[in-house]
Amino acid sequence: MNLLGTQVVFVSGLSGGGKSTAMAALEDLSYYCVDNLPPLLVEQFLDLCGKSTPPLAKIALAVDAREDLFIAEFPVLLDRLRSSGARVELICLDCTTDELINRYRETRRVHPLSPTGSVEEGVRKEREILHEIFQRADFMVDTSGLNVHQLKETVTKFVFEGVRGTTVNLISFGFRKTVPISAELLFDVRFLPNPYYESELRPLTGKDQPVIDFVLRNELAAEFLKKLQDMLGFLLPLYEREGKAYLTVGIGCTGGRHRSVAIVNRVRDLLKREGREVNVAHRDVGDLG
Repeated sequence: MNLLGTQVVFVSGLSGGGKSTAMAALEDLSYYCVDNLPPLLVEQFLDLCGKSTPPLAKIALAVDAREDLFIAEFPVLLDRLRSSGARVELICLDCTTDELINRYRETRRVHPLSPTGSVEEGVRKEREILHEIFQRADFMVDTSGLNVHQLKETVTKFVFEGVRGTTVNLISFGFRKTVPISAELLFDVRFLPNPYYESELRPLTGKDQPVIDFVLRNELAAEFLKKLQDMLGFLLPLYEREGKAYLTVGIGCTGGRHRSVAIVNRVRDLLKREGREVNVAHRDVGDLG
């Protein structure tokens, strides 16, 4: 079997983690996509793709954790395909157990590895089965905080450009409401003086210069920003090494209108100076209550 010049992308991961979305992204990139191909037919299928007219040079295959025999032999298959001249990449999709439980609850589906039990039990079994495949991944994506469009964009960037630096999503919020469930790192800046108690600042937000000056001129704010910058400088390269596409950082104050907004915007500026890709959302700025 000669697959010289053929690009093969395998997509694996936890059920409910976004495999269908990832495959749709690859299909949009003109990959010939096949889901749940019987394991014993993979090499035969790829050989036929190479003999078709014209040859199919871009192929994406989804790997199902329910195929125990295939999972056991998968590392050997990867090595064999690469030795045949193909460019082979493995994208694996991870997700927090809590997020997967929410997704299954919303769709009212049962987990394929726990049809009569709990989703949590099915996720646990699947993690065990996929452990070795995850260890071989060329690109790991934590889909917990990603919507459909973000996941498609992440897969597209990897295919076109290889692994990129972790994008930082910054969210300002008020603890008076709920903590954003998508945040992986949470920081509380309620230790800073509150502009709400200054009558001329109360109607403004952390986007307005008087509030920015009030918040950032405080020595505690400067010290906090320095420590947070140091922490992110330590963590982000580690997340990148694991292939994490997005890191969501929540910064909260009481109402989510003053301190957290000013701090988030300052963190954004610091990260952008370092060449980071940063997205910002001010969740509660529109709330005047």
